[in-house]
Amino acid sequence: MDLNDAYANAPYIEGAADYPLNWEKAANAYRQQLSLAGRIRPGLMYGHGTRESLDLFVPEGAPKGLFVFVHGGYWKSFDRSSWSHLAEGMRANGWAVAMPSYDLCPRVRIADITRQVAQAITVSAREISGPVRLAGHSAGGHLVARMCAPGVLPDDVRARLAHVMPISPLGDLHPLMQTLMNQELKIDADEAQSESPIFQPAPETRVTIWVGGDERPVFVEQAQTLAQTWGCGLQVEAGKHHFDVIDELEQPNSAMVQRLLLD
Repeated sequence: MDLNDAYANAPYIEGAADYPLNWEKAANAYRQQLSLAGRIRPGLMYGHGTRESLDLFVPEGAPKGLFVFVHGGYWKSFDRSSWSHLAEGMRANGWAVAMPSYDLCPRVRIADITRQVAQAITVSAREISGPVRLAGHSAGGHLVARMCAPGVLPDDVRARLAHVMPISPLGDLHPLMQTLMNQELKIDADEAQSESPIFQPAPETRVTIWVGGDERPVFVEQAQTLAQTWGCGLQVEAGKHHFDVIDELEQPNSAMVQRLLLD
């Protein structure tokens, strides 16, 4: 198998080049809308680096709890600014929503990003009381899965986890060592072992793994393997590919959002 091709999404998605610009436009419009309504706290710092910051979107009234969305991009592209609109599904259901940026490979290692995301969640959880729900897409799916491992989050924050949803996650990093991406990711055997969620203990919190039925076969396989290893829920959504599988996060009554709200 050519793993470079197997993990390439864009060549197999019609109109793939239009997605990043459309995400950015939707996210910008959403931030403007919430800024006018006084429902966004932009640029909250959770660390000292320029990318160690997050946006916090707040609902009407007291939040029911905290939802954190972690973006993807193979740990080497994007930041929080392209995904703001995906906060609306949970925010409209009464939840505060945090969206962090993080440093990218090759400036840092994946293990460093894991620590940054844990810190972003910890800082957000200090701002917002109540249960904590997490979702992440692709590399972000890997990162929220890592949050379930003992010792990654502080015990008091980990105890507040109510539901974790890795969307199209990368549960085993070993295959990526054989791709050209690894020139930037720099995954070695030790990191592949320590940073692969499939080698973590099965989480005690509720986990639902979500993947599109029309995604590249390796992503479906990664999702299935992680679900089988952890003994958790798996949703394969027919007709969705790697770029549109996250669209439901924008919709308050979507199946994805309603599943996230389950304890």
